[in-house]
Amino acid sequence: MADPAAVSVVIPAMNEGTAIGPLVRALAELAPWREILVIDDGSVDATAAEAAAAGARVVRHPYNKGNGAAVKTGIRQATGEYILIIDGDGQHDPADALRLTARLGEYDLVVAARSGETHAGWTRRVGNAALNWLATVLTERQIPDLTSGFRAARRAYLGQFLSLLPNGFSTPATTTLCFIKAGYNVAFEPVRARARAGASKIRLSSDGPKFLLIMLRIITIFSPLRIFAPIAAASFAIGAGYGVWTIATQSHVTNSSVLLVMLAVIVLLVGLVSEQISALRFDERR
Repeated sequence: MADPAAVSVVIPAMNEGTAIGPLVRALAELAPWREILVIDDGSVDATAAEAAAAGARVVRHPYNKGNGAAVKTGIRQATGEYILIIDGDGQHDPADALRLTARLGEYDLVVAARSGETHAGWTRRVGNAALNWLATVLTERQIPDLTSGFRAARRAYLGQFLSLLPNGFSTPATTTLCFIKAGYNVAFEPVRARARAGASKIRLSSDGPKFLLIMLRIITIFSPLRIFAPIAAASFAIGAGYGVWTIATQSHVTNSSVLLVMLAVIVLLVGLVSEQISALRFDERR
């Protein structure tokens, strides 16, 4: 279990003036954390003042950069061995923080996995379920909640992936995939989310495709063959199957089947080269 005195609490917030004060006070009463950092991401309300009045150290962005940029600022500013990240909108129960940090040490990243019924709206539930399924397939690891912003991790390990973290709302997904594909110990702690204060800043129609692209980007960085191999296998199966069918029915092999088989070989070779580049890049990062 991580000693709370070694844990820096990072709270990214934008226009969360009504929720940030009670959240900071609840966290401060819960345990003697090393520090509570509120990263005010260009708020135009009283977020910074309310956080400071509650006892947090406030770091302000002069303008809105995005949730991911706020998290990165918090990671850079934190001084603890471990970091606990919690959203500033009040949807997470501060009491669950100790459950997450209790698993640090044995695990390098602990994610608060929200139960399905606590996701707001059926579109959000369906979207998150689809992302969780795709991430599970790509990583070969059961991922019950890819997008939860409530998580705890070793600060040094988070620092390894700062250059990969986007400035938008996909930082939780990126860190989860990075830790899993890098071989670090990752655990998911079941929690129940509460109704957030105010409206969500995430839009499924615009942010959903971004999440998919980021997942593909992270997987191709760490395990390119997870993307290239299925494409090569599908191309080869279609080309070979079509070739067998044309031989049986027309007594010759068509150009289409040959091109599909050649495409499969090329894609597989590109995947193998990408896998070697990925291994070299990760060795340099370590």
